[in-house]
Amino acid sequence: MSGSGTTAGDDPLQTAVWRLRSRGCWTDAAALLAPHANSPDPALQRASLLVERCLFTGDGWPEAEDALRSAEAAAREDRERGAAACERGHLAYASTVLGVRDRADEARSALGRAAALLDPTAPGRALLDFRRGLVAEHLSDSPQSARAAYRRAHAAATAHGHTLLLSFTWRHLAGLALREGELAEARHGFGESLRIREELGYLVGTAPALAALADAEPEPEASRLRAEAARLFRLLGGVPTWLAEQLTPSPPAPVA
Repeated sequence: MSGSGTTAGDDPLQTAVWRLRSRGCWTDAAALLAPHANSPDPALQRASLLVERCLFTGDGWPEAEDALRSAEAAAREDRERGAAACERGHLAYASTVLGVRDRADEARSALGRAAALLDPTAPGRALLDFRRGLVAEHLSDSPQSARAAYRRAHAAATAHGHTLLLSFTWRHLAGLALREGELAEARHGFGESLRIREELGYLVGTAPALAALADAEPEPEASRLRAEAARLFRLLGGVPTWLAEQLTPSPPAPVA
């Protein structure tokens, strides 16, 4: 569920799903797909929406699990089974990284199963490589492995036109660059991520992109970016929830 945004060739259902998803209305978007959920691709897309909701809100785990089990049951081909395993791994990753329940082993196992099922040249490999990078960076604390996975994902997303996924690979490659003090590289990557999200109208992902860029910019630009991120964060009702801590200003140091 990387998504490439909406294009003129999208059908009305997909256009409606994207508009709801991009504004953080995952439950409503999933409801549009419910009548088609007996088929593998709509079932998987519906599960992906509800998994994404968990990651952004920290809520809705039972609904995501139910939708994912339906998608797994509907899968008939290796491509479909691999894509469902990729979503299974992402749900387990989200549960672990948000501190809901430690499912790190399940995340690694599911993503490994997806790698075995998906052809190396399949379009779904880009998203799989990105998610393996997330696990490497945030669950295994292996930035080198994460960077390699993000770069593979970035190249595959470019080749297959997965524009929204590119905003994620740019963002996470930039995050690794920032950790290493490569400010120019970090600013470029964060800037590209923000540009893509604004062009696609991915509103729910724009506040995190603004806040990330702020971390690589000097003042007063950093404060301006954080203020805009905070405005969007409030507009969307506090989503993504994990951004709240990043946007909260640090208390002033005590004066002796």
